[in-house]
Amino acid sequence: MNQIRPLRSVLYLPANRASAVAKARAADCDAVILDLEDAVAPEAKAQARAAAVAAVSEGGFGHRLLVVRVNALDSEWGPADCAAMAGCGPAAVLVPKLCHPDEAQIYRQQLGGGPELWAMLETCIAFTQLSAISAKAKAANLTTYVMGTNDLALEMRAKLDTDRTPFLPLLTQAVVGARAFGLSIIDGVFNDIADLAGLGAQCRQAAELGFDGKTLIHPDQLEIANAAFSPSPAEVARALAIRDAFADPGNTGKGVIKVGGKMTEMLHLREAERTLALHQAAQRNTP
Repeated sequence: MNQIRPLRSVLYLPANRASAVAKARAADCDAVILDLEDAVAPEAKAQARAAAVAAVSEGGFGHRLLVVRVNALDSEWGPADCAAMAGCGPAAVLVPKLCHPDEAQIYRQQLGGGPELWAMLETCIAFTQLSAISAKAKAANLTTYVMGTNDLALEMRAKLDTDRTPFLPLLTQAVVGARAFGLSIIDGVFNDIADLAGLGAQCRQAAELGFDGKTLIHPDQLEIANAAFSPSPAEVARALAIRDAFADPGNTGKGVIKVGGKMTEMLHLREAERTLALHQAAQRNTP
């Protein structure tokens, strides 16, 4: 089994907010995204880029995966952003509005062989091209999709509420497109910081759909996301029972056994092993 990397909670913050960057080094999240795009005003773009380079160089983020979201290459800031990231080497670079199959390779050429590529899915055209984009992901070291539900809602002219009914087909399509080619996938943000109940509901929805985690805009949202995308105690107990049952010498060679009164196949063993690996990795990421 490939190494499990928890991405339950992925915290956005503007790269030019020094106090937020400092707090992120101790935040209970699995990844931090230093944003150079939407969260930064045009007149502050250069300052934010320099701050991101400094933060990457200084380090100190521990287990937290450090990601930088750059501006698009067709913007006045994108080429300089990519050049700076190629030089300083964050763990990953998140690119906005990836729309076409060859775009990931163009970003890869700009970034060189260093950081992973992550890509925002936030335009209608991206979903018409998703299979082709995913098929070319490995060649560009594109490892992770991030849903951009705010931009997608604007372009679709659809209502983005807690239930996200208009978006469920696209959320499912995104998960299928990612899993078919071995990519991770992170859900979009929840905008109402004060509505923790709504956040919890949306995190549970995303977990049920198959997402690895959720992007977040405030530290108060971390605990809820971590809980939603971590195996529950009951799931861990069930996984342990399945693993132990298949390890029993009396079940050697059996493809189907009964565990807790339920028919259990080898596919359930693989899922149990993944659940236990995710649980162990998440425990290591807990401060």
